[in-house]
Amino acid sequence: MNMPVRHRPGSFLEQVLPAWGEPIASEFDDLYERMGRLLEAAGGGTALAERSQWAPLADLHETADAYIVEAELPGVKRDDVDVEIGNRELRITGEYKECGHEGVLRRTTRRTGRFAFRSALPVDVRTDEVTANLTDGVLTVTIPKAEVTTPRHIEITD
Repeated sequence: MNMPVRHRPGSFLEQVLPAWGEPIASEFDDLYERMGRLLEAAGGGTALAERSQWAPLADLHETADAYIVEAELPGVKRDDVDVEIGNRELRITGEYKECGHEGVLRRTTRRTGRFAFRSALPVDVRTDEVTANLTDGVLTVTIPKAEVTTPRHIEITD
């Protein structure tokens, strides 16, 4: 048997704790929202498809002289992608525009709309020599490493 839910003013969740300075329920709401975003980003899910922004699948690997990011952007045109580097962060943003279909769309699993990929960069990169290439739906961003100073022996003179 179900019991009706009663709201009691002044309940524990509406109390203000001295350390927080705001009702406890707002902390739980914030935590719930952040966990939802984390789970959506990790697993896809239906809620992510409803959001206006998503992150493309991407790999970041390191070679001897560069960091390379390969992001999957099938069907995205070069003019619809923006690559920026600043404050030790790589940002790939853009929009995948939905193409028009005839008839009634019965099912879709492709993501459309705004997308964004962000990645922190190490200090030792040359941002002025970064290159980006979009080929066969894969955006390849090459970020050259800065020359590493090698230790050398210094002669002491009289």
